Amino acid sequence: MGGTLRFLSDVLLLLGGDSQRRHNRKRRQFNTVELKVRMDCDGCELKVRNILTTMKGVQSVEINRKQQKVTVKGFVEPQRVLRRAQSTGKRAELWPYVPYTNPYMAPPAYDKRAPAGHVRKVDAVMPVTAGQEERLATLFSDDNPNACSLM
Repeated sequence: MGGTLRFLSDVLLLLGGDSQRRHNRKRRQFNTVELKVRMDCDGCELKVRNILTTMKGVQSVEINRKQQKVTVKGFVEPQRVLRRAQSTGKRAELWPYVPYTNPYMAPPAYDKRAPAGHVRKVDAVMPVTAGQEERLATLFSDDNPNACSLM
């Protein structure tokens, strides 16, 4: 059904002479954007919901005030949604947490404000090479005259 509508709209655009506009138009992807927005009361929640639902391309807005989480689904760009949420005057950021399911993975960054079963998302840390490890070890060595005197 969707393919048929797209075909018919393309044909109508060609017949209307707007073929130039058809080629310049880029297709938006369906995104799910998760934000952490500081909300304290029903008024804050309503303000954020009203601002985000009026955005072009938004299909649904779900708010979990207990977790301070806002989920926006639709044909939107994450940075635009973030800027729109910040325009309400509330502190907003992209959702910084990931579910913590595997305890054998690299140690996650603990955050006491994270919801239950979640940890803060961190970028991969570069492993220390042998040369760097040796340099770090000599910083506190007794053989190094410039070593830390507190040790």
